[in-house]
Amino acid sequence: MNVMRVNLAFGKTGLAADLPPGFRYSVLEARSARPLADWKGGIDAALNAPLGRPPLQELARGKRTAAISVCDITRPAPNPQTLPLVLRRLEEAGLRREDITILIATGLHRAATAAEIRQICGEPVAANYRVVNHDARNLSSHRHLGTTASGTPVYVDERFLAADLHITLGFIEPHLMLGFSGGRKLVAPGLAAQETIKVLHSPKFMRDQRSIEGSTEDNPLHRELLEIARMARHDFILDVALARDRSIAGVFAGDPELAHRRGVEFVSRAMIETLEEPVDAAITTAAGHPLDLTFYQTIKGVTAAAHIVKPGGRILVAGACEEGAGAPEFRQMVLEGLADTEFLEQISGAPVTVDQWQLEKLALVTTRQKVFYYVPGLAAEYHPKLWGRSLPTLEEALNAVTEGLTPGSRIAVIPEGPYVLATVRTRQTQPEMAPTTA
Repeated sequence: MNVMRVNLAFGKTGLAADLPPGFRYSVLEARSARPLADWKGGIDAALNAPLGRPPLQELARGKRTAAISVCDITRPAPNPQTLPLVLRRLEEAGLRREDITILIATGLHRAATAAEIRQICGEPVAANYRVVNHDARNLSSHRHLGTTASGTPVYVDERFLAADLHITLGFIEPHLMLGFSGGRKLVAPGLAAQETIKVLHSPKFMRDQRSIEGSTEDNPLHRELLEIARMARHDFILDVALARDRSIAGVFAGDPELAHRRGVEFVSRAMIETLEEPVDAAITTAAGHPLDLTFYQTIKGVTAAAHIVKPGGRILVAGACEEGAGAPEFRQMVLEGLADTEFLEQISGAPVTVDQWQLEKLALVTTRQKVFYYVPGLAAEYHPKLWGRSLPTLEEALNAVTEGLTPGSRIAVIPEGPYVLATVRTRQTQPEMAPTTA
């Protein structure tokens, strides 16, 4: 019998997987728009004629200072391509280089290293502009802007707020709780203090069934972040959509809400993969480097696949986890070894701990479906604590996830994990003004 082989996104090199025979496989490829033939021309056009805003150069004229928020190393945003075109316009408007601050929107992720800053911004920008890390744990470096209508305390990085012009550069992809990344996410949680981030990631939002991948329509977390961004006077965005090879496929600039909405519509049309019925199992990934650097990020592969797997079905996720589990707080929670149901009960109504939200999202899956892991970079002490089975080789993991399944069972294979927005037709949700994609 011929063996079906697929290449999974895994670390920097990928991984070949020979699928066990006897099942009906559907390979869900990451769908995307075609790369722009002239990405530079596309960015220039968007900055010169933005949506709902004057041209960026005109908007910047008369401003004394500007702050630009950019994604950290966990996101493959093409800042080396977008940043120089933005910076050129700011300088042509009269701003000096020393008047511009570029902030790495780390949220509660670790600070970017000097080498990573060069990778994030590009060598010329890193060498010639002020680039700083956000530090969510230092409350004194944030300004209190009040509270949202729902009661979230709002603290945003003072260096961003102190500028006359507030710009964010990002890219739009599905997000496990926010619907889609980009836009408002570069303000909060990107530049917010942990006192704000903890509330945004509390069970209040995490357990709301509308806070999911691929949908901003009636998503309470999306609404909350829009409100915070308005409070921070979010002036202008430049967001891009990426093609499958991570080149630029679409450019959306201007009013932060209008431009982001247009980007979400574009990405949704390009990426959605609709199945007629749920599958018995899914074999997925965390989309390879840089998303699978940690187990924390690898969880996104699980949550994205869960929407198409039957209750009681199975999910196998493969992630390199070259940097291990994640931040100290996350590592400690995993090592405590609570059962998923115990963990959900423990955090319900309790003060929020940093990074509990990622485990909470995982627990909401593992209480419904069986999860298997191939995460070789994760230290041995973690494996017995995972909610589900961890296997030492990919072959053993593939055999484990299919063991005991009825011959002919339907299995979805998702080589690029959360870069595929998959949904079942009867359960499909819609983002604002568009069909719906982590």
